[in-house]
Amino acid sequence: MKKHIKTALITGITGQDGSYLAEFLLKKNYIVHGLIRRSSTFNIERIKHLLDYPHKDERLFLHYGDLSDSGSINSILAKTSPDEIYNLGAQSHVRVSFDIPEYTSDVTGLGTLRMLEAMRRYVPAAKFYQASSSEMFGDVKETPQNESTPFNAQSPYGIAKVFAHETAGRYRDAYGLFISCGILFNHESPRRGENFVTKKIVQSIARIKAGLQNKLYLGNLSAKRDWGYAPEYVEAMWLMLQQEKPDDFVIATGETHTVKEFVEAAFKRAGIKNYKKYIEIDERYYRPNEVNLLLGDIAKARKILKWSPKTKFAELVNIMMDFELKNITKNTQ
Repeated sequence: MKKHIKTALITGITGQDGSYLAEFLLKKNYIVHGLIRRSSTFNIERIKHLLDYPHKDERLFLHYGDLSDSGSINSILAKTSPDEIYNLGAQSHVRVSFDIPEYTSDVTGLGTLRMLEAMRRYVPAAKFYQASSSEMFGDVKETPQNESTPFNAQSPYGIAKVFAHETAGRYRDAYGLFISCGILFNHESPRRGENFVTKKIVQSIARIKAGLQNKLYLGNLSAKRDWGYAPEYVEAMWLMLQQEKPDDFVIATGETHTVKEFVEAAFKRAGIKNYKKYIEIDERYYRPNEVNLLLGDIAKARKILKWSPKTKFAELVNIMMDFELKNITKNTQ
């Protein structure tokens, strides 16, 4: 009997998590379909190595669509009939969500509803992963945060994620669908978007070391985050869909560090002393509502998924800083 080859659909495949997940699934011999938005410029840099000839992976297919357009979503799900759906697409920048709250709500919140409704109609036997976020906890009610911690979102992004998370749970209960939510805390990598603070820090420090930049402008240095390594977190997503029953899981490291600690570790890795003279605080980078402390409790993920983080904070900073130093050396030669 011929072995069934699993098919997966990834929304947000061109993002940090989507690109690592695509690599991960292809290594497991999946056929992978990705949803991408049509635009005047190609935004496929993170998956370009999977598409370039002669190394193109013939099991990867991209489809134009948008989480704000139920027609395209319905068409793609009906056409691809995936075994697993990973809903990673979103307007995912917290600070920017204050500037474009309606768009954030439409894509991040209602986009999930459109995906779930399409699944219910066209592929009800599929397994669905919803990318939930630690930003749902917001001004936290308890520390550390686990799957039962009350939500108290403080941004349009966080609120949209709460809507998506709760909608996923109700679709699971009402229709008996296999829907699991991963409440992922901050997870970084060299593929992080340039407007995220960790990427901005390491990129700016590399430019300072190369003499291309004088200052690093930042907002709240005392904000504490639970930072992990993105490639490890996509494995947790996959593990959730390999279980017998759907459920929700916190994915984190169980350690928290301030933005200031990240800055200090990155400057140290770059070999720059007296780093404080390069730092400028700019109030424009403060959020209207700040989330001061996020710290995840992963006891459930350890027990059921047998998942735990491998990359510690210092190693994560080093990975990101080394990448930027190597990259800027290559680009300035």
